[in-house]
Amino acid sequence: MNAKTSVPTSPAPDPGTGGQEGADGKVVLITGASSGIGEATARRLAADGHHVFLGARRTDRLAELTGRLGGGGGSAAYRRLDVTDAADVRSFVDAARATFGRVDVLVNNAGVMPLSPLEALRTEEWDRMLDVNVRGVLHGIAAALPVMRAQGGGHFVNIASVGAYEVSPTAAVYCATKFAVRALSEGLRQESGGDVRVTVVSPGVTESELADGIGDPSAREAMRTYRAVALPAAAVADAIAFAIGQPADVDVNELVVRPAASAQ
Repeated sequence: MNAKTSVPTSPAPDPGTGGQEGADGKVVLITGASSGIGEATARRLAADGHHVFLGARRTDRLAELTGRLGGGGGSAAYRRLDVTDAADVRSFVDAARATFGRVDVLVNNAGVMPLSPLEALRTEEWDRMLDVNVRGVLHGIAAALPVMRAQGGGHFVNIASVGAYEVSPTAAVYCATKFAVRALSEGLRQESGGDVRVTVVSPGVTESELADGIGDPSAREAMRTYRAVALPAAAVADAIAFAIGQPADVDVNELVVRPAASAQ
C-alpha cells in the first residue's frame, strides 16, 4: 500500500462488461467515508458483498476501517480524498476504476455543517459549506458521469438532508447547500435518459461528527437540544443499501429518513 491508495482487502471482482455489476456485487465509491454515515455505509455495503472504495482526508481512519471490512464476499480499498479539489476527485474515481475495473455507484456523502446566524457573518464557513457540500457533489458528478456513460450505466446517491426541504434559524447557508444538492440531483436524473440512476437520501438528525464543527456558541447550543433524538448512522446506510439494491429498471429518487420520535 502506498501513501495514496490501498490494495483491496480481498481479491477485486472481474470487471465484467458494460455498466452491470457481476456476481461479486457492485463497486461503490463513498466520499466522506472516515466517520458517520460514510463509515456506516461502507460497513453495510461490504457486508452485503459489494466492493467499496473509500475516500476522505483522514487516511488513518480509512486504513483502520478498510482493514476491518471485506466480510460477506465484499472487499475494500481507500484513497485520500479532498472533494473540494476537482482534480483529486477525478484521481479518486480513476483509482477506483483501476482497482476494481468499473464504477457502479458513487455515494456523494462528504459534507460539513458549521451552523451560525447569518448576522454572525462567518463567511469563511459559508465558503467551506459551498465548497464541500455543493462543489464536492459537482466534482463527483463530473468525475464519475463520463465513466458511467462509457460503461453503459451507473448510480449516483447524493446525501442531502431534511434541510433540503425546510430552513431553520442558524442553518440558512447549510440548508441552501442541501437544497442545491436536491436540485442538482433532480436535474441529473432528468438528463440521464434512464441509463444513470440518481437517488437523494435526506437524513434527519443523525449521530455523526457534523455538529462538532459548529463554532458559533448559539448554534452549538441549539444543535445540542436538536440532537436529543437522533438516528443511528446505520439507519441511513440501510436506506442507501435499499436504493442501490433495486433492479436496474427501478430508480428510487428520494428517501427521507427521520427518527420516529422527531418532529423535524
